[in-house]
Amino acid sequence: MKRALITGITGQDGSYLAELLLNKGYEVHGIIRRSSTFNTKRIDHLYQDSHIMESKLFLHYGDLADSTRVNRLMYELKPDEIYHLGAQSHVRVSFDIPEYTANVTGVGTLRLLEAIRDTGLSNKTKFYQASSSEMFGKVQEVPQKETTPFYPRSPYACSKVFAYWLAVNYRESYGLHASNGILFNHESPRRGETFVTRKITMAATRIKLGLQDFLYLGNLDAKRDWGYAKEYVEAMWLMLQQDNPDDYVISTNETHTVKEFCERVFQALDLNWQDYVKYDDRYVRPTEVDLLVGDCSKAKKHLNWEPKVKFEELVDIMVEEDLRLAKIELASKQATII
Repeated sequence: MKRALITGITGQDGSYLAELLLNKGYEVHGIIRRSSTFNTKRIDHLYQDSHIMESKLFLHYGDLADSTRVNRLMYELKPDEIYHLGAQSHVRVSFDIPEYTANVTGVGTLRLLEAIRDTGLSNKTKFYQASSSEMFGKVQEVPQKETTPFYPRSPYACSKVFAYWLAVNYRESYGLHASNGILFNHESPRRGETFVTRKITMAATRIKLGLQDFLYLGNLDAKRDWGYAKEYVEAMWLMLQQDNPDDYVISTNETHTVKEFCERVFQALDLNWQDYVKYDDRYVRPTEVDLLVGDCSKAKKHLNWEPKVKFEELVDIMVEEDLRLAKIELASKQATII
């Protein structure tokens, strides 16, 4: 039985990846931060699945800012595969807390890589680094591929560039099987509620049921390459099954604006988005990333991976689930009134 360690296991990608690995018979360990409230709702269902429980899922308190704890976990677990997904991952928020973002997203990766080296696991453990299309920032070519120069436009993106090159450096310096997955935007019903796609689908479904009046957004002209997170975690796993480590762009190879996303969501609900969406400059970044679209031909060739769920189907998946949640919210409010 292979043993995997996932940082960021309670996030969107971490929860889908945990499902994937458990269904493949892995023993899965996840690092979670201590909090006064539980933040495990994305993975709580895994404990109710008897098949998965036989495969074993374990959670450990820890923090990427705490090198002592990271080292101790490495000594105790000696994982075969590490999927490093943990980060302060909100781009707009990274402008407000740049030091924290750099410490966790950037230096946190260094702590993890050093822990692998210090515990003598460099020749045993395979390492996946969650890199980001935000690293391309002010894009130098269209579409973006593995050889496209980085031009980060936020503290988050700068931290991810640092982490990317750390993975490459440890691969070349210490022989670590370290791969970077440069994932373009990937969404799902488990996406965080403050990310623009989920913000739109939640607001639109609540507006449909009379639970909300308007949706406030920033730059509607930003273009993004949106894929389905559940599919993208399979690409992560495939990278660590290769004999040799490498870096791969994971994307759909097509781009859409935030406005198009709004149009599609509200259209699915028989609403006119222009009646409900209002501009708010609080959501505009100090430096904007105007266009991201990836070329995943290398992943298709070497990993035999390509996206199946495209833009329209992705939107429908998210709308269906958020409409279900909005109906539950409405029923709860009505029951309270009665």
